[in-house]
Amino acid sequence: MKELEERIRQEGAILSETVLKVDAFLNHQVDTELALATGREFARAFAGEKITKVLTIEASGIQFAMAAGIALQVPFVYAKKKKAVTQSGSVYSAPVHSFTRGETYQVTVDQRYLGPGDKVLIVDDFLATGAALIGLVDIVRESGAELIGVGAVIEKSFQEGRGLLEAKNVRVHSLARIESMKPGEVHFTQDHNESSHRVKEKV
Repeated sequence: MKELEERIRQEGAILSETVLKVDAFLNHQVDTELALATGREFARAFAGEKITKVLTIEASGIQFAMAAGIALQVPFVYAKKKKAVTQSGSVYSAPVHSFTRGETYQVTVDQRYLGPGDKVLIVDDFLATGAALIGLVDIVRESGAELIGVGAVIEKSFQEGRGLLEAKNVRVHSLARIESMKPGEVHFTQDHNESSHRVKEKV
């Protein structure tokens, strides 16, 4: 997705060879038009799959799951990191470790909102280690729903997430695939051909 790659080049802050900060337009302050465009792209990529639900995990995946749900004209569901008192006793759950926060959550989805007969697309903002997405894959499979695939807005292809998901026979579609990065420079992968781009230096 060219527009997304350009925003990463111009507004993303690469803090190290593994840490990319995109809170100016994706996951703190959100460019709503860009978010809606990601939803349309996911709908295009998974067209014809008869998806009935989009699933994500709170909180930074919510806007992209909602955008995909709007484009697909289906509901979206988000897994909760803490079970609310209003949540029913019957939930699907999976442990998910957050490397950015250094915490492990037991994420839950109410069984009323996911089950056999559903065709599910999982959407999240980042695919890196794959921990959150694998937790969601496990929840979908526990529910008896059919997993259509995983959509990631940004993928760090140099980390293990894609390989772990593909080992579970999960189709992965990412809108921007980063092959490598370091402060001042990012390399995107497109159709298995790497292209290099200089990042605008941060003042």
